[in-house]
Amino acid sequence: MTMHAPQDAALDGEAIVALAESALADIARVKESVGRVIFGQESVVEQTVIAILAGGHALLVGVPGLAKTKLVDTLGIALGLDAKRIQFTPDLMPSDIVGSEVMDQDETGRRSFRFIRGPVFAQLLMADEINRASPRTQSALLQSMQEYHVTVAGERHDLPAPFHVLATQNPLEQEGTYPLPEAQLDRFLMQVDVHYPDIDAERQILIETTGAGERKALPVLTAARLREIQLLVRRMPVPESVVEAILALVRSARPGHGNKEADAHIAWGPGPRASQSLMTCVRARALYEGRLAPSIDDVIALAEPILQHRMALNFAARAEGMSVRDVIAALKRDAAKG
Repeated sequence: MTMHAPQDAALDGEAIVALAESALADIARVKESVGRVIFGQESVVEQTVIAILAGGHALLVGVPGLAKTKLVDTLGIALGLDAKRIQFTPDLMPSDIVGSEVMDQDETGRRSFRFIRGPVFAQLLMADEINRASPRTQSALLQSMQEYHVTVAGERHDLPAPFHVLATQNPLEQEGTYPLPEAQLDRFLMQVDVHYPDIDAERQILIETTGAGERKALPVLTAARLREIQLLVRRMPVPESVVEAILALVRSARPGHGNKEADAHIAWGPGPRASQSLMTCVRARALYEGRLAPSIDDVIALAEPILQHRMALNFAARAEGMSVRDVIAALKRDAAKG
């Protein structure tokens, strides 16, 4: 089997295997720690952790009350990251996110400016209801996500490393919101849909969270260790068959590339950034599930969270009541066949 390894990977196969086995044990402990607090959202936890292991940001879409904020707090503890939260509102200004300069005066009367950092200077930032803020404020955060620094009064201020944003969005209440433009949505590695828990999970939630005590996550990693695992993810080799599956899937989601489903229902499809995201995330998913190499099953499993916010339906598909997920499901079936 042909394997593709990154050109800058200086480690040989045995060294990567040894590092991967150590990372597998750490990730298993992270899953156990998060599982002490978050019940019945296994796919949400999996996709969110994969996004972080891959070094990216995630958009969590779900109705209120499904433990999205709790998940971010829990991940911050388990991963050893400095976590902060911003509640987005229509009157939120860019300076409320990135910070601002204030004037100081010393005993001699000499004045100088001092930069006060905003909440964006965190390793794990929760942007709650990101579509509530104005486009100007949204762009301040999204610029930070892309460039990993902010510029205030001509001065560059680097963000902490690692830096991850987990933004939330309510899919129901759209009055008074500012939907994210497609180009800004593309900066999120994944869109993670948060659904209602099943009855067994909800029963456990009732029992575990309404008593006198409350379970807490246990710290497992440090920020430095997380960065080591993120570097390892990018060094993992990928089989030729998985590379071809990624290319075939992403290209099939674009109209005009020979796929009948896409030609009939898609106005515009995902660009190369989607392929890059899949290439990184299939490695992270393999590690998350205790494997040393990704497979085509990883590509199919991650197709929806990585592609759905990078595609748009045409008028005919919307008139038929279709969703982007319906189209992706058809593309996944074609990819599974081969």
